[in-house]
Amino acid sequence: MSSEISETEDRIWTVPNALSLARLLGVPVFLWLVLGPKADGWAVALLMLAGFSDWLDGKIARAWNQTSRLGRLLDPLADRLYILATLLGLALRDIIPWWLALIIPLRDVMLLGIPPILRKLGYGPALPVHFLGKAATANLLYSFPLLFLAHHDAWYAQPARIVGWSLAIWGVGLYWWSGVLYWVQVRQLRKGAKSRKR
Repeated sequence: MSSEISETEDRIWTVPNALSLARLLGVPVFLWLVLGPKADGWAVALLMLAGFSDWLDGKIARAWNQTSRLGRLLDPLADRLYILATLLGLALRDIIPWWLALIIPLRDVMLLGIPPILRKLGYGPALPVHFLGKAATANLLYSFPLLFLAHHDAWYAQPARIVGWSLAIWGVGLYWWSGVLYWVQVRQLRKGAKSRKR
């Protein structure tokens, strides 16, 4: 039974992994669309497609029992790269202020100390993504297309601005709170490891 679980965990060629890989390949295309031809319509469409595929790969992984170690690494990596690429594109185009473009990656910098501690304790390289982190990522990924639309001179700009900034502010708050919770989890794991040694 354990060998079956190990084989399942080691799978590479799964539908969710293919979707995550496609999202990763879309990151440089998105940046080129935003900074090169400034094709905002295509950039927004790609962002929306990335957000949908993020939801879809998790749904498929659970429904078809296609979770894997690679998937648990690829999925958050694709999310983070999309967030970073979008923040960079929006800031360089003066659509969002630079403080917003910097405060989100700073949270990921805060988490860089976690993988070495987990390895030392005998756990994997990353903690499982919890609901708060998923909610934060969803808020941010939904806010970015709206902030793009808010930058245009059209009837939808003002509603997009209000909803986009609301989601962005909630997303930043949840993103940082989830980061704090990851450190709380690591602290609990360390306490547990110390108590087992006694």
